[in-house]
Amino acid sequence: MPHWPELAAGFGAVERWLLPAECLVCHSGLPLTRHDPLICPPCAARWHPLGQPRCSRCGQPLTPGIDCRLCHGWPPGLNGVASAVWLDQGARRAVHLLKYDGWWRVAQVMADTVRRLAPPPAGSTLVPIPLGATRLSTRGYNQSAVLADALGRLMGLPVAPDAIRRRRETTTQTALTPEERRANLAGAFEAAGAPPANPVLVDDVFTTGATLAEAAMALLTAGARRVSAVTFARAQRPLADAAAALTLGPSPFRRRRE
Repeated sequence: MPHWPELAAGFGAVERWLLPAECLVCHSGLPLTRHDPLICPPCAARWHPLGQPRCSRCGQPLTPGIDCRLCHGWPPGLNGVASAVWLDQGARRAVHLLKYDGWWRVAQVMADTVRRLAPPPAGSTLVPIPLGATRLSTRGYNQSAVLADALGRLMGLPVAPDAIRRRRETTTQTALTPEERRANLAGAFEAAGAPPANPVLVDDVFTTGATLAEAAMALLTAGARRVSAVTFARAQRPLADAAAALTLGPSPFRRRRE
């Protein structure tokens, strides 16, 4: 796998030589420094953190008086999932820049936001969600691995990019219902050997949790006792929260032995 820090440093130098120093979101000017961000601090400050109270297991903000059903059918060992911000317009733009437009250094600003979440368990290892071979070949990189690498450098945590792998290609999840997402991802991952002691899955966006649940299943089946996860953004707001913000807004998992 490519060494992202070295590649990012090289491309960063090219960016500063070829492009004006401006925010990729609002296009305001930025000071030209060695570590200039691609997204300005005011734009990053507009990202909306998830509110309280939250489900202690999946991190979903709760509507008062309504129990969380999002993680009801997750595998037993998946616990302690958290997302840094809502996938509102600004955060969506950051994800798009990293995921589709090749702006790897956006991950630095995203990772700086993720690290403000509660610290992971002692001895944790970051495990990025892998891409399928076709999508990896087309895109040229795995955005979750880039984000995990940036987060690992900020927090001093090891990264295990090859701890899990795709067993098969899956179709894009964008237009699928939660049930279709679970069916699309069923059995899609497998562990590549013994898992890290305290794996923390890393992904860019949490939508229904189906991807994290299946990836966790692979690690649990391989012997992990507990899996947690972090994502930069979360897509689905509770109804009450979505209405207040005026913005966008049970699984058949069982412990498998293969």
